[in-house]
Amino acid sequence: MATLVAADLGAQSGRVALGRFDGERLTVSTVHRFANVPVRTRGRLQWDILALYQGVLDGLRAAAREAGRVDAVGVDSWGVDLALLDRAGRLLQNPVHYRDARRASAVDRVLAEVPPRELYERTGTQLMPINSIYELAAMAAEHDPVLDVAETMLLMPDLLHYWLGGPRASEFTNATTTQLLDPREGGWALDVATRLDIPARLLPEIVAPGTVLGPLSADVAEETSLTGASVVAGATHDTAAAVAAIPFRTAGSAYISAGTWSLVGLEVKEPAIDDRTFAANLTNEGGVAGTFRLLRNVTGLWLLHECRRMWALDGRDYSFEELVALAEDAPALRSLVDPNHALFAPPGDMPRRVREFCARTGQGAPEEPAAVVRCILESLALKHAQTIGLLREATGAAPTEVHIVGGGARNELLCRWTADAAGMPVVAGPVEATEIGNLVVQAIALGELASLDDARTVVRASFEPTVYEPEGSPAWREARERFEQIASAAQLREEVGA
Repeated sequence: MATLVAADLGAQSGRVALGRFDGERLTVSTVHRFANVPVRTRGRLQWDILALYQGVLDGLRAAAREAGRVDAVGVDSWGVDLALLDRAGRLLQNPVHYRDARRASAVDRVLAEVPPRELYERTGTQLMPINSIYELAAMAAEHDPVLDVAETMLLMPDLLHYWLGGPRASEFTNATTTQLLDPREGGWALDVATRLDIPARLLPEIVAPGTVLGPLSADVAEETSLTGASVVAGATHDTAAAVAAIPFRTAGSAYISAGTWSLVGLEVKEPAIDDRTFAANLTNEGGVAGTFRLLRNVTGLWLLHECRRMWALDGRDYSFEELVALAEDAPALRSLVDPNHALFAPPGDMPRRVREFCARTGQGAPEEPAAVVRCILESLALKHAQTIGLLREATGAAPTEVHIVGGGARNELLCRWTADAAGMPVVAGPVEATEIGNLVVQAIALGELASLDDARTVVRASFEPTVYEPEGSPAWREARERFEQIASAAQLREEVGA
């Protein structure tokens, strides 16, 4: 039996899972959870990377206590955020959070130097102010002294793999989120970096998903009692890992990896970079076994997380289950918001912003938590459907069902309403798709599985999905039309500064 450990870092928390594969089925158990709490110092929002690393080590110790022996360890996380190391491999500063304001401030300068269509042609990456390129370009423009001594850029899971004992290398699926990689050639777009004064020396060797990086370092092995375990760069971008774990029932199905973000996409065999995908702002991110994830980022349950946090500060400490139950009893399809509107991007008073958006667009403002949560979940379902429509128009694909994986797969209302909004069945699960994908790609790396198809066969045998059929309600068809009008009106007001 192969025994594997997946450390999954999310924007809200981290988990370490133990996987056991007997050749036919995979069982997964969470052995450790820990919080991920960003820290703001002198106006800069950063990740507490040492606390995250400590959480991973604590999880490895817990896995050792439960399993005794572990064959491999792999880390995955969200994309875009980066660490800079000096020549000796020392961390120069805490990684900056993708919601930090400086990154967005660099967008105009980057696009003035490399026009949007050209940048898309070179990288195939959707234009989003959170991308790594804008952080590095901002540092270059400000002559940040850190760049003078930095030798290597590592994305978050790459850094943790390095600390665990691997080399300084960047795994492909996560590297494709930087907007600095040429997906056609599989290497860094060095010409783009040079035009933005980003030092080319920062960009490390790229390794494929499923690469064995080496053994755990001696000190980590001693500290965690995991002597003999290998460090494996699986699919280190959490969405790439989640998609690897989707047991597609029909070819060409759409998928949604639903959590803080909803990643809505299709699995394709090669990058799709043309005028249609550029106009739809679709991104080409690396997948496993030579695949690509053609997708668009949708601001997801972040809105609900922030609402819950603000209500807790006000003394109303709701669980997610309580909020979903409240939403089910609230009036249907009364008020809608565009989750991707800039108003909802930074942390803050999200219930007030939901009401503000509704007021700006001539809708009744939801006041009570039940109405706010219903508004968010219905709007997210409609945004899912709208994005699937963009994928269909840009590629000519005709998906007949949608797979939802990740934390959102356990949200019955979100799944049911996405089926209604999209007019097609939703297949929900597995919930822990990211950890499962991390584990099965490790199993491929170790030779326990022969291919991605074999891995998905194991997932299908190991985890039972839930299927939601659309009801075909005329109310949802009307809501889709109204949602399009509301989102367009809000965007126009943002552009003219109203």
